[in-house]
Amino acid sequence: MQLKAYKKFLKFYKKLPDTIKTKTDRQIKLLADNFRHPSLQCKKMQGKEEIWEARIDLQYRVTFEIIGDTIFLRTVGNHEDALKSP
Repeated sequence: MQLKAYKKFLKFYKKLPDTIKTKTDRQIKLLADNFRHPSLQCKKMQGKEEIWEARIDLQYRVTFEIIGDTIFLRTVGNHEDALKSP
């Protein structure tokens, strides 16, 4: 699948610690290759039919939506912040 990032995602990504950026890059590559990969633990967000969340690590999440064959990255951050306004 193709990847595209909203400006909001890029803004939050820039603020991540370097170690989390590395993990995020790795997980986003997995997401593009196979969004059902077990380490991502992807699931649709409750109350948000078209928005998904995936795990970066125990504390960080990325939200995204799939339109056609493109994954649009929406937000990234700690669990609470990323899921508060996906």
